[in-house]
Amino acid sequence: MRNFMGENFLLNNETSVRLYHEYAKDMPIIDYHCHLSPKEIYENKKFKNITDIWLYGDHYKWRLMRSNGIEEEYITGSASDYDKFLAWAKTVPMTIGNPLFNWTHLELQRFFGIDQLLNEESAPVIWEKVNALLNSEGFGAREFIKKSNVQVVCTTDDPVDSLEYHKLLKEENDFDVKVLPSFRPDKGLEINRAGYLDWVKKLEEVSGIEIDSYDRFLQALEARVRFFHSVGGRVSDHAIDVMMYADSTKEEAEKIFKDALDGKNISIEAEKKYKANTLTFLGKLYSELGWAMQFHINALRNNNARMYEQLGPDTGYDSINDQEIAKPLVQLLNAMEQENALPKTIIYSLNPNDNAVIAAIIGSFQGGGIPGKIQFGTAWWFNDNKSGMLDQMQTLANVGLFSRFIGMLTDSRSFLSYTRHEYFRRLYCYLIGEWVENGEVPNNTEYLGEIVQGIAYNNAKEYFQF
Repeated sequence: MRNFMGENFLLNNETSVRLYHEYAKDMPIIDYHCHLSPKEIYENKKFKNITDIWLYGDHYKWRLMRSNGIEEEYITGSASDYDKFLAWAKTVPMTIGNPLFNWTHLELQRFFGIDQLLNEESAPVIWEKVNALLNSEGFGAREFIKKSNVQVVCTTDDPVDSLEYHKLLKEENDFDVKVLPSFRPDKGLEINRAGYLDWVKKLEEVSGIEIDSYDRFLQALEARVRFFHSVGGRVSDHAIDVMMYADSTKEEAEKIFKDALDGKNISIEAEKKYKANTLTFLGKLYSELGWAMQFHINALRNNNARMYEQLGPDTGYDSINDQEIAKPLVQLLNAMEQENALPKTIIYSLNPNDNAVIAAIIGSFQGGGIPGKIQFGTAWWFNDNKSGMLDQMQTLANVGLFSRFIGMLTDSRSFLSYTRHEYFRRLYCYLIGEWVENGEVPNNTEYLGEIVQGIAYNNAKEYFQF
């Protein structure tokens, strides 16, 4: 029996131990998708207490606290930071089997040197110890990034953003981590969503292009893509909750856009045509610039209408969608491929039932001399756990090239989430160790070590070329 979360946590045999400690552990991190604030990085934000860095905005924790019977006052409400921390400490022992049980203790261990279990009894001492560290030198936002051996951070940014903090960070001499913007044009694609026309007006203002037609709308989007590129952006991201596609002409898209400007209702079929045209246009542009395009598919958001009215989005009331994605996804990728303009693309689905579908689809669009040009993105959100990660990787290995996988990203708003890269690295060393033990792959440390380091860092470095 092993010690709880000791040095060989999750490593099931000698091969996995050797691969992790000798090859994976110390590799740098390329965080090619996250939700960190560039403003907080630039200002090297100091956190007033552990609740500030741990619980503000963390809807993963909020969901579990609600499930544990914690009143909303102690989650998003008016309770003191100390009382909110105590509520989380009370919840942690109940999270056994959930990845947050391990992530919580990894973060305490790696960043604050605390090996104690967090519970109601240990909470007061841990509160005092962590807060003392947070209020000392070396515990600002930048230091957490540096301590985690991060080389690149790609934030998630609206096309109308000024990117002022990215530009300021680019000029910094004493912080050598690249903090790059990612182009997230969801508000310009959701033509039926409230606020669409307001966003188009903002796009008009920041681009300096009068948007009175679909063609001018695309010109404005292109101007912003090129602006992002000038600041170092090399990645886009699209939240596609329902995968849509319908064949259409540019003229049809023009009429649909004009109807939207005139305040008319847009049918679902028209929405499909508008999105297909716009995404195809953007894909061609990304391809021209050498960008990677990301699709996050099949989330079902804001399920609880009463709590959405009270708290807004991203507060823990989302779940897995079950829309079929195969045909519209293939049609969209094929529309770009037909013009030899399909960019490097990373595809994630929140529904694990889509794993084999995605793993098979990406094999239809590889090529261009780019290793792993179309990627099956790592297990995401509700799949970001032991079984979810292992299933995603095993499915990729079954159907495609696991050895060309670009690996982990944090997809988080927390500066402490980099321990998830350690969790991930331990798991794929565990998986490869199992293959060795079963005689499925040779016990050749040098050969396997190269694959391990590729998935940890080298594949992403080659793929993105930041």
